[in-house]
Amino acid sequence: MTKDEAIDLIKDSGFGFLATVEKKQPRVRPVGPYLTEDNKLLLALFSHRRSLVQIKENPLVEICFVDRKMAYCRITGNATITNDPENKKIMWDNSPMLKQYFSGPEDQNFSLTEIEITQAEAMTASDQDPQIIDFS
Repeated sequence: MTKDEAIDLIKDSGFGFLATVEKKQPRVRPVGPYLTEDNKLLLALFSHRRSLVQIKENPLVEICFVDRKMAYCRITGNATITNDPENKKIMWDNSPMLKQYFSGPEDQNFSLTEIEITQAEAMTASDQDPQIIDFS
């Protein structure tokens, strides 16, 4: 799988599964991140969620995107909780579903996480082995 194919898979799937760690236990939940032009993932989370505590304690995360044909792209990265108004607006403008959860980018319950991609692994059903994708 090429980088462009991996980007298409991420954008087409719309949702991924975010893995964090709580103490020694992995925690996975569905999320709807946005992939920026500079290949970072923006992720809106509720300010009171356990996932933010988990990210503060251990910023190493993984998001897995899967399509209907079982092609996947696993993104490993370092997560940073930020309230950068510009990135919050980018997330808001590119994720219409947020309107059902938040009143706007300035909503106090709207917390933004930025994930710096450190590694990506992708594979289609026809591949024999996963491919490492360079997102730098």
